[in-house]
Amino acid sequence: MNVIQALVSGLLVGAVYALMASGLTLVFGVMRVVNLAHGAFAILAAFLTWTLWSGLGLDPLASIPILSVVMFGVGWLAYVLIVRHVRNRHMSMTILATFGIALLLEGVMGFAWGNQSAAVRTAYTDSSVTIGPLYLPTVTLIAAAIAVVVLVSLKVLLDHTWAGRAIRASSVNESGALLVGVSVKAIAATTFGIGIATLGAGGAIIAATYPFIPGSHYQWIARLLAIAVLGGLGSLPGAVIGALIIGVGEQLATLWLGASWVVAVPFLVIFIVLLVRPQGILGQRLREDAVA
Repeated sequence: MNVIQALVSGLLVGAVYALMASGLTLVFGVMRVVNLAHGAFAILAAFLTWTLWSGLGLDPLASIPILSVVMFGVGWLAYVLIVRHVRNRHMSMTILATFGIALLLEGVMGFAWGNQSAAVRTAYTDSSVTIGPLYLPTVTLIAAAIAVVVLVSLKVLLDHTWAGRAIRASSVNESGALLVGVSVKAIAATTFGIGIATLGAGGAIIAATYPFIPGSHYQWIARLLAIAVLGGLGSLPGAVIGALIIGVGEQLATLWLGASWVVAVPFLVIFIVLLVRPQGILGQRLREDAVA
């Protein structure tokens, strides 16, 4: 029964991971930019959640709409000021630039909120729901439900709106998108903003479920990169599959090996995927890969 508990818990946690990884893989799919600042943006959203909760008493999950708008603006600004200047250069330049953004955000968060651990405690933080023999934390159930809603909304946006079609066209053929009147520069900025806006929900969920400090972004970017690599960089369905696998893997590692082994799961996944299937589950080989 412990295994079943771990599997169910892993799927719920994996849904949250999928939400957070969706922005990372969306940005890569459109711009071929590996955003190493994604985890830092998530922790920034978590600190903003904590500020709204401690200062105004606003429930962290109720603050998601506000945070999503704010994080879209932050992402758009980061793209305009920094990322757009390196997006068409070698991938190593984008990696260095986004890592620099991550370090900058870590410093800003440390200055603004200090380096003490923060966490949001609500009335449902310690409550759980009993379903037969399973005990599921209420906050995890709510977080997973929100993650599903946001992911479905993102899917609808990409498949059934003009902006979504422009984003997908830019990801498939940038030159062709330009020929049919798509402003690729504006779409790139919008895509980066949307990718960071998903962290409005992700950061609120982090604040409600995990303690965090400014340096927590290193742990999160490792996990999210493992998900993106496993699923296939640029593939949203792959990110969902990869997130569920990572979530279940972490729960089983906790059950069989102990909680201290959880941090090793993302790195182990990256090593195995790079050795066995570098393009990931649903990813495609890039031109650089095909040369060999």
